[in-house]
Amino acid sequence: MTTTNGTNASAGAASSDAEASSDGTATPAGAASAGQFRIGGELPVRRMGFGAMRLPAAQWDGPAHDPDRSVAVLRRAVELGVNHIDTAAFYFFEDIAANDLIRTALHPYPDDLVIATKVGPGRRPDGSWTDPAGPAELRAAVHRNLHELGRDHLDLVYLRFLRTDGPGEDRFATLVALRDEGLIRHLGVSGATPEQLAEAQEIAPVAAVQNRFSPLSREHAGLVGVCAEQGIAYVPYFPFGGAGAPDLDVLRRVADRHGATPAQVTLAWLLGMSPTTLVIPGTSSPDHLEENVAAAGLRLDADDLAELA
Repeated sequence: MTTTNGTNASAGAASSDAEASSDGTATPAGAASAGQFRIGGELPVRRMGFGAMRLPAAQWDGPAHDPDRSVAVLRRAVELGVNHIDTAAFYFFEDIAANDLIRTALHPYPDDLVIATKVGPGRRPDGSWTDPAGPAELRAAVHRNLHELGRDHLDLVYLRFLRTDGPGEDRFATLVALRDEGLIRHLGVSGATPEQLAEAQEIAPVAAVQNRFSPLSREHAGLVGVCAEQGIAYVPYFPFGGAGAPDLDVLRRVADRHGATPAQVTLAWLLGMSPTTLVIPGTSSPDHLEENVAAAGLRLDADDLAELA
């Protein structure tokens, strides 16, 4: 796999985060070789992160994954340098919940670990979805995340929009109030249109946007550019399209040139789209975790990016 020790930088927000070997030379090490970004201009995370959605089960309706294996994957992710984990209280299957797995695996948490969560939709114990949360439900959801994760504050909370949602000013204002109470450090939006992002920014700074984006789903390319211009983290969910690495000839060609896998090329492509992009591939497989994190050191050249475009 082709790697470099290059620095990722944009308006002072992204930087190199290579680790030093015993002789003092900089060497890529796990997630650190993807570089670093400061959420909200001050909260540092490595650009290769981890998404917790797949930890409880393969799909919303199962089958369940082995909780012990999921706990081991989380611990290994941190060993590999991941310090940005994305979760939600509605990531659960039956009695297996992502937040519980994270707390079991990692509490007491490393000082540099950033945990992001989402509120907005709700799920009943049987897995069915509730109506979008109003202000009272949002408050309850934030406190639920705090309790489940065992934290006194949340590093980053996204207001998750659904396609049927209208303007979210009152709901975002609720999260701002919780931030002002010291329960939330930074705010984001997820599944948002450009209009919903702009509405939120009228109320308070938005530190991150989490929308769908992959080689198979590029409708939010404009928002990727907006976030890069404004120094906002862009965190693509379903980076592989939602069902494993996309089966595209172009990904296989580029992967073969680099001695990599299509999944690794996909992650490297996303990291190369913008210096403010943070990737959060999720898995309950130790092997897939190792493969994903290794993509932090893959650098695509101009020819690769042109071909993938």
